[in-house]
Amino acid sequence: MKLKTFISVCFLLVTLGFAAYLDSPYSFINKEYAYSTDEPVMAQPVEVQPSSDVPVLEEKLEKIEKVDDYIVETYQEYEVYKDKDGNVIKSEPTGKIDTLQYWNDQQ
Repeated sequence: MKLKTFISVCFLLVTLGFAAYLDSPYSFINKEYAYSTDEPVMAQPVEVQPSSDVPVLEEKLEKIEKVDDYIVETYQEYEVYKDKDGNVIKSEPTGKIDTLQYWNDQQ
Protein backbone atom coordinates (compact mmCIF):
# COMPACT_ATOMS: atom_id res chain seq x y z
CA MET A 1 0.00 0.00 0.00
CA LYS A 2 2.82 2.42 0.88
CA LEU A 3 4.71 1.53 -2.28
CA LYS A 4 1.64 2.28 -4.42
CA THR A 5 1.15 5.77 -2.89
CA PHE A 6 4.89 6.46 -3.13
CA ILE A 7 4.87 5.60 -6.84
CA SER A 8 1.75 7.73 -7.37
CA VAL A 9 3.33 10.74 -5.62
CA CYS A 10 6.56 10.32 -7.63
CA PHE A 11 4.60 10.08 -10.89
CA LEU A 12 2.65 13.22 -9.95
CA LEU A 13 5.87 15.15 -9.18
CA VAL A 14 7.51 14.03 -12.44
CA THR A 15 4.38 15.05 -14.39
CA LEU A 16 4.27 18.48 -12.71
CA GLY A 17 8.00 18.98 -13.31
CA PHE A 18 7.66 18.06 -16.99
CA ALA A 19 4.66 20.42 -17.38
CA ALA A 20 6.66 23.23 -15.74
CA TYR A 21 9.56 22.56 -18.12
CA LEU A 22 7.27 22.72 -21.16
CA ASP A 23 5.83 26.00 -19.89
CA SER A 24 9.26 27.56 -19.39
CA PRO A 25 10.98 29.69 -22.06
CA TYR A 26 13.87 27.18 -22.16
CA SER A 27 11.86 24.17 -23.37
CA PHE A 28 12.18 22.71 -26.85
CA ILE A 29 8.70 24.04 -27.71
CA ASN A 30 9.76 27.66 -27.14
CA LYS A 31 13.26 27.46 -28.66
CA GLU A 32 12.26 29.68 -31.64
CA TYR A 33 11.40 32.59 -29.38
CA ALA A 34 14.18 34.81 -28.04
CA TYR A 35 13.89 35.95 -24.43
CA SER A 36 16.25 38.52 -23.00
CA THR A 37 15.82 40.22 -19.68
CA ASP A 38 19.07 42.17 -19.65
CA GLU A 39 18.26 44.53 -22.53
CA PRO A 40 15.64 47.27 -22.21
CA VAL A 41 12.92 47.50 -24.79
CA MET A 42 13.29 50.50 -27.06
CA ALA A 43 9.90 51.66 -28.25
CA GLN A 44 9.16 54.97 -29.89
CA PRO A 45 5.72 56.52 -29.34
CA VAL A 46 3.73 57.00 -32.49
CA GLU A 47 1.72 60.16 -32.84
CA VAL A 48 -1.55 59.45 -34.58
CA GLN A 49 -3.90 62.25 -35.49
CA PRO A 50 -7.54 61.26 -35.11
CA SER A 51 -9.49 61.37 -38.31
CA SER A 52 -12.01 64.18 -38.65
CA ASP A 53 -14.46 61.81 -40.36
CA VAL A 54 -14.95 59.63 -37.29
CA PRO A 55 -17.27 61.03 -34.60
CA VAL A 56 -16.42 61.06 -30.91
CA LEU A 57 -19.16 59.84 -28.56
CA GLU A 58 -19.88 62.19 -25.65
CA GLU A 59 -22.59 62.21 -23.00
CA LYS A 60 -24.11 65.54 -22.09
CA LEU A 61 -26.29 66.33 -19.09
CA GLU A 62 -29.82 67.05 -20.29
CA LYS A 63 -31.80 67.60 -17.07
CA ILE A 64 -31.81 67.15 -13.31
CA GLU A 65 -35.03 66.26 -11.51
CA LYS A 66 -36.00 65.64 -7.90
CA VAL A 67 -38.22 62.59 -7.64
CA ASP A 68 -39.36 61.72 -4.11
CA ASP A 69 -36.16 61.52 -2.05
CA TYR A 70 -33.90 61.02 -5.06
CA ILE A 71 -32.11 63.20 -7.59
CA VAL A 72 -32.36 61.87 -11.15
CA GLU A 73 -29.87 63.06 -13.78
CA THR A 74 -30.57 62.34 -17.45
CA TYR A 75 -27.72 62.14 -19.95
CA GLN A 76 -27.99 62.06 -23.76
CA GLU A 77 -25.27 60.55 -25.95
CA TYR A 78 -24.09 62.67 -28.90
CA GLU A 79 -21.89 62.02 -31.91
CA VAL A 80 -19.53 64.99 -32.04
CA TYR A 81 -17.65 65.75 -35.26
CA LYS A 82 -14.55 67.91 -34.94
CA ASP A 83 -12.21 69.54 -37.46
CA LYS A 84 -8.40 69.35 -37.43
CA ASP A 85 -8.15 72.16 -34.86
CA GLY A 86 -10.57 70.48 -32.43
CA ASN A 87 -13.51 72.79 -33.12
CA VAL A 88 -16.94 71.17 -33.06
CA ILE A 89 -18.42 71.01 -36.57
CA LYS A 90 -21.55 69.00 -35.88
CA SER A 91 -23.20 67.37 -32.87
CA GLU A 92 -25.97 64.79 -33.36
CA PRO A 93 -27.89 62.86 -30.68
CA THR A 94 -27.68 59.07 -30.99
CA GLY A 95 -30.89 58.31 -29.12
CA LYS A 96 -29.12 56.59 -26.23
CA ILE A 97 -30.26 58.01 -22.90
CA ASP A 98 -28.72 57.14 -19.52
CA THR A 99 -30.19 58.05 -16.15
CA LEU A 100 -28.37 58.29 -12.87
CA GLN A 101 -30.40 58.17 -9.67
CA TYR A 102 -28.94 58.82 -6.26
CA TRP A 103 -30.21 59.59 -2.77
CA ASN A 104 -30.72 63.24 -1.89
CA ASP A 105 -29.11 63.49 1.54
CA GLN A 106 -29.40 67.29 1.79
CA GLN A 107 -33.07 67.47 2.77
